[in-house]
Amino acid sequence: MKPLTKNMILLFFVVLLAFAPLYIARGAEFSGADTQASEMISTLNSNYSPWFESFWEPPSGEVESFLFALQAALGSGFVFYYIGFKKGKNSMGKRDQT
Repeated sequence: MKPLTKNMILLFFVVLLAFAPLYIARGAEFSGADTQASEMISTLNSNYSPWFESFWEPPSGEVESFLFALQAALGSGFVFYYIGFKKGKNSMGKRDQT
């Protein structure tokens, strides 16, 4: 099988895996784990009060999503830079040995 054909099949499955859940759960309400956890805690113990409150509340959900995406991008950038740096350092060491 040609590499282009393999890549197209993989791309199809990636798109399918990304959009199938959204199609299947069209009317579902998507909420974060923090919201779900606080709702579950309040149903289990109605007298519970949080230990602390957030010192800054983002002005909108879009800003909160942007900050979360920025944090994820910076974290993955750091991790993959480190992996690439170590791989390059390792290949330079092997090149010096030969």
